[in-house]
Amino acid sequence: MKPDTYQFITFRTKDSVDNYLLQLKDKNHCSETKKQMEIDEYLDKSTAGKLLNGDVIAIIHDYVKSLEPKFIKLICISIMPNHIHLLIQQKQKLDKIMQSIKGGLSFQINKQLNRKGALWDSNYFDKVIRNEKHFEITYKYIKYNAVKANLKDANRRFYGIYE
Repeated sequence: MKPDTYQFITFRTKDSVDNYLLQLKDKNHCSETKKQMEIDEYLDKSTAGKLLNGDVIAIIHDYVKSLEPKFIKLICISIMPNHIHLLIQQKQKLDKIMQSIKGGLSFQINKQLNRKGALWDSNYFDKVIRNEKHFEITYKYIKYNAVKANLKDANRRFYGIYE
């Protein structure tokens, strides 16, 4: 990892991973980016694993922001009902960042929802941001993800440092 690398990260709830999603993940004829876009579109419509609602949204915002500046600089986040998109500037190794995010959020969300067990799918998608145009496209994608999915609370689900 180069210090201060910008990363686009997506991770999903464990319960959102159903048979159809597993088939999408196993597609070999698509690029990883195209495959991830298809997975995101499916997750936006799926009802499986929709645990990230109501008070949980504020818990996620607060926890991810609390990782600044030691682990990340948070550029933007979109909290969908069954997955999360992040654009960060990393300050630690990515595996350490993801362990902190997923572990801390699992504890807090499970406590809030009075549940036990694994909250997140073990995998996550990450893509290094290549240039300013890629950064802008990614930021807009994250910003408008909840709006595009017609979520009534779309404004609560997004946080970003730019307009």
